[in-house]
Amino acid sequence: MGENITTDALAEGLARAMARTGRGRPDGLRRLTGGATMESWRFSADGEGFVLRRAPSLAFMEGRPFGHDVEAAVIRAAHGAGVTAPEVVVELEPGDGIGSGFVMRALPGTPDPRAILAMDDPDRLLREVAGDLARIHSLGASGLPDTIPTLDYAEGVAGLREQFEEAGGDRAIIALGLKWLEDHLPEPVRPVLNHGDYRLGNILADDSHLTGVLDWELAHFGDPHEDLAFGCMAVWRFARYDRPALGLGSLEEYFAAYEAAGGAPVDRERFRFWSVYRTVWWALGCLRMADFWRSGEDRMLERLVISRRASEQELDLLLLLEDEAPEACKGRQKWAAIERPDDTDGDASEEELLTAVSEWLGTIKDQVTGHDKFQLAVARNALGMVIRNEKYLPTLHSDPRRAQDILDGTQTLATPGLLGHLRQAALEVITVNSPKYPALAEALEKWTLPRED
Repeated sequence: MGENITTDALAEGLARAMARTGRGRPDGLRRLTGGATMESWRFSADGEGFVLRRAPSLAFMEGRPFGHDVEAAVIRAAHGAGVTAPEVVVELEPGDGIGSGFVMRALPGTPDPRAILAMDDPDRLLREVAGDLARIHSLGASGLPDTIPTLDYAEGVAGLREQFEEAGGDRAIIALGLKWLEDHLPEPVRPVLNHGDYRLGNILADDSHLTGVLDWELAHFGDPHEDLAFGCMAVWRFARYDRPALGLGSLEEYFAAYEAAGGAPVDRERFRFWSVYRTVWWALGCLRMADFWRSGEDRMLERLVISRRASEQELDLLLLLEDEAPEACKGRQKWAAIERPDDTDGDASEEELLTAVSEWLGTIKDQVTGHDKFQLAVARNALGMVIRNEKYLPTLHSDPRRAQDILDGTQTLATPGLLGHLRQAALEVITVNSPKYPALAEALEKWTLPRED
């Protein structure tokens, strides 16, 4: 839990916090699965359900745009304006002894994207999502803390470039995205409140109705198209890659519902800019997860696994940007994963050892519950990455010289051979990191020639 706090100690701290609301001690405290940054704990008190949102450590809050006090204030304002945000009931204090966070009243519904995507009426849910986002964008600054930042587009892109350099500056596809952003910076528009992380995984739904919007830690003022674009990224559509609007429907339906609910007219070019921006942003965010683990800020295995998901965003970036390459560069090419020959003689190979460990972990999955069960699945996913790394040996995704040439503009999508090289790199690394990523099938269909048997 970042600070080695026990569940009993967490319950004691929660009891102190809940006492300030006149409620009794927490009961049934359990860690919820998921959450790439913050922890979530479900519990009951006096027969009511609540959720604690908590930082994994106090050090984890350092350098963030604002603290949990501001996040709680934003949620309260949104809840009061009719947004399907939860009700904040109490904020943690230093005397509680359990770090930084706040407690919300639990909402009905599931956050599970696959369960949401399987609901009977995705069109209705999409309309409700669009209306909720329009209400968020209508919130005025006068009712919100003055410490909420406003995103300056140029500063945002410059910040992404700085993060890229800090991460090694060696991923050519991310460099391509950064260069495109620098060359296509739009003129500012009147800033509105952005949720900052509005997507499947952060919304609750029940019976095709929107019941809640969670995780407001990235709220800021900026272009409304940023919020609209983020939820439509391929990574947040999960199994429904074919539905570009949050995995629920078409962009035309989404934009029309947003405008009908009071949102400003949607500009397709601005939407494209923010689609690229947020894809680069999340690619770099994934890479940073490994640094959180290395520094000791949060030693959860999930950090390392998420860091490998940068390859998903590289694939998505290339699919977003390759249309701007000359037609002569877009032809299909031969590709097959470079597979190491099987070695079934002698002692066990690394691949066999790792496979055996993964298989054993699978035999005990019914013996663990809650967050431990989720972590076990993450562990098996991590082992799968290492097994595939041994088998397919990707070599092309780290290329600092080529990345710098792209940033300098000396190599572009018009450079002969560049697009083919980047495609090969993207396919190799995602074969190891995320072989079931839905966009991979799209890339293989667009980029590669049929395999010769």
